[in-house]
Amino acid sequence: MTVLDIDGVANVRDVGGMRAGSSCVRSGVLLRSGHLAQLTAQGSVLLGERVRHVVDLRDDAEVEREPSALTGVRTTRIPLFLGSVGSFFAQNMDLAAMYRHLLDESAPRLVDAVRVIAGGEPTLVHCTVGKDRTGVTVALALSAVGADRDAVIDDYALTASQLPAERNRAIVQYLRAHLPDATNAVQLATESPAPVMAGLLADVDERYGSVAGYLRAAGMSSAELDALASALLE
Repeated sequence: MTVLDIDGVANVRDVGGMRAGSSCVRSGVLLRSGHLAQLTAQGSVLLGERVRHVVDLRDDAEVEREPSALTGVRTTRIPLFLGSVGSFFAQNMDLAAMYRHLLDESAPRLVDAVRVIAGGEPTLVHCTVGKDRTGVTVALALSAVGADRDAVIDDYALTASQLPAERNRAIVQYLRAHLPDATNAVQLATESPAPVMAGLLADVDERYGSVAGYLRAAGMSSAELDALASALLE
């Protein structure tokens, strides 16, 4: 994967280049990032040159609070979480439990997001910081076409190092002041541990046989999975 410098957007990268059996993931087809609310005019030009379709995984409140500054690019909104993001902090879920909830409760929405990627246009997937919803969606899409498991996990884990330090400091300070008993809150907000994604993908394999099996169970057809492979693989 390639970390990109797009002014006004954090955690931007192109996941192209991963091995996938005898092939590899195309560059320029699947990008991921945090929200686009602070995108500058220069950043908008650079991003607009790279992508033709944006998948925004945030809920209504997040979009209203931080609307995208990108114009001229088709955007599909697919809110992944049922209920507010804040509820996961209030329930003191850890990342593993939150991701399991996402897989179990939002499977049709995850399929909808992967279908956009399968459309073959250069696509950017993002949520608020590009860590959890984006991380799960991208990992599913890549895994469904046979991308190297270690590379998929490494891509997910890279996010923690890409989050702005000042943002993390402010969030940790807020969480400790307002949710002192939420022992998992800092992990939810700032971390992307490789073992969490490894465990999630192993759980999918155990329950569905493969990530492709999970997507089929959630409504994705074999033809759509073939289209996903055609879109993502060299």
